[in-house]
Amino acid sequence: MRKAMLAAAAAVASAVVLAGCSSNTGSGSDAPADHNLSASISYAFWDVNQKPAMEALIKDFNKTYPNIKVTSQITPYQNYFTKLQTQGSSKTLPDVFWMNGPNFQLYASNGLLEPVGSAIDPANYPKALDSLYSYSGKQYGVPKDFDTIAVYYNKAIFDKAGVSYPTAGWTWDDFHQKAKAISDKLKGEGIYGEASGLSGGQEMYYNTILQAGGSIISADGKKSGYDDPKSIKGLQFVRDLIADGSSPTLAQLSDTPQDQWFINGKSAMFWSGTWSNAELLSSPVKAQIAVAPLPTGARQATVIHGLANVVAKDSKNKSAAIAFQNYLGGKEAAQTQAKMGAANPAYNGTQQAFVDSAPWDLNVFEKAATDYAYPYPISKNTAAWNKAESDLLPDAFSGKKPVDEVAKELAAQMNADLAKE
Repeated sequence: MRKAMLAAAAAVASAVVLAGCSSNTGSGSDAPADHNLSASISYAFWDVNQKPAMEALIKDFNKTYPNIKVTSQITPYQNYFTKLQTQGSSKTLPDVFWMNGPNFQLYASNGLLEPVGSAIDPANYPKALDSLYSYSGKQYGVPKDFDTIAVYYNKAIFDKAGVSYPTAGWTWDDFHQKAKAISDKLKGEGIYGEASGLSGGQEMYYNTILQAGGSIISADGKKSGYDDPKSIKGLQFVRDLIADGSSPTLAQLSDTPQDQWFINGKSAMFWSGTWSNAELLSSPVKAQIAVAPLPTGARQATVIHGLANVVAKDSKNKSAAIAFQNYLGGKEAAQTQAKMGAANPAYNGTQQAFVDSAPWDLNVFEKAATDYAYPYPISKNTAAWNKAESDLLPDAFSGKKPVDEVAKELAAQMNADLAKE
């Protein structure tokens, strides 16, 4: 459940309910110096697979704050933001809880989150993640983990097709030529050069738009970037891969997800994030996998997304909640997450244990976060225009309508949605 595109299902309804909440955004607080502070707080998250790591963090936190009782609240992802919506409207949010990019501005703009205090140094995290969790000049979320995108590839398929491996500095043309050559050579075996996810932008088309020099949304969150000729060029690159058989069709990708094409040895490459590691480590192609940075268009770019820990503005035990948030945002907590394989930690310099968890080079993802990452595109009600993307873009990728026509239609709908925020 790492991909951000899965994140905004409840946000449209939430926007209506939460709009009635306080708009007081506060000024932020710092960690209490009193380690004898006594309180009971709640910590909400959705991933049961990360429960052991979260419980380990609570245990370590209690070594410093033994009198703060932290109770975990685990809600399955499909219900998580629906539950938060109800809690937000009644000002009964958990004291500390996970937040994602698509929903962040909705909660920050309605005064439901406590600004991060000076005990947290933004320099400890990738700049793009700090930006993702900032609103009106204030930071409200402490980055927990992150995903950038790279190209996983199967060396055995490249060898079989007689195609050279990707190298650092490769371009769109290089990627397309390799994908087409593999598809042409191995089409009799049903093998494609590449198969990447198109059900949401994070894995592929947000990246190609950014690589073309375009944008998904303006920096101020007021205007769509889809009608920019550069953005259209980024979408066209994706369409061209499908059109000439370098990639399976949109229908084929809908029937069989991109990770299964790769795991089944029917795709030489796919664009994905570090959330794919666990699945790939247990796959039959594990020994054949390598990772390359995304190819460069007009510029090098990847979208970055990650979760953050936030504190409820109306927490009844705010000092304790902030103390716990500060601990979660520290180096020790990040190292624990990495060692336990829970996530790729956002704290700079703590990713080595995570990097060491796979036989392929995960440093590619770390370098991307530092050198050429762009924040995941969001607004106050991201879900509204995410729906427009999912409704309209399939016509462009399938070839049912020209890419530029669909892009301009999407921009118009997205601008209408943004005007309502």
